[in-house]
Formats: sequence, structure tokens, C-alpha cells
Amino acid sequence: MALTVDPVMLLLDEPTAGMSPQERHVIKGLLKKINTEQGLAILFIEHDIDMVFSIAHWVTVMHHGAKLAEGLPAVVRGNPRVREVYTGEAADVGV
Repeated sequence: MALTVDPVMLLLDEPTAGMSPQERHVIKGLLKKINTEQGLAILFIEHDIDMVFSIAHWVTVMHHGAKLAEGLPAVVRGNPRVREVYTGEAADVGV
């Protein structure tokens, strides 16, 4: 319904919450298609970090209401603090 009014930006709050892996895959494809074919900017909040990194062009990671990291997905994914908070990996001391 949101696409019928010809928006310049689509805002989504956890679009894949409660979905199966197959459903998440379909949504990921739809979001990529909407962005690419319609040139529509999409701002979404999502806890499925793998989905975020697979489709986002720019990522802002929030933790306890504060910005933890921001930038290109590859850079943010490599951030030791992001890995520690969201994947449970220990951050390298002294980095």
C-alpha cells in the first residue's frame, strides 16, 4: 500500500520479524528490486544483521539508544565492537 502513493522513501520497521528463512529471502529480493528498479530509498530497522549486511548500502548500528558504528556495510561488519555486541565475538584488545 505504501508504494501506491509514489513515495520518495520507504520506511520499514523490522520487515522480516517472525518470518521463515524462505520468507526473509523473498522480502530481501523485493526490497532490492524496489530500490534498484524504482530508485526508491529504503530506510529500515532490522535485527536480522545478515539481511542488513546483504542489502544495505549504508549501515548505522545502534546499541542502547546510542550510535555504535556507521558506514559502508563491509566496514561496519568488520568493526570489533559491532561484532562483540551483535555476534558475541570478543573485541580485540588494543585495536
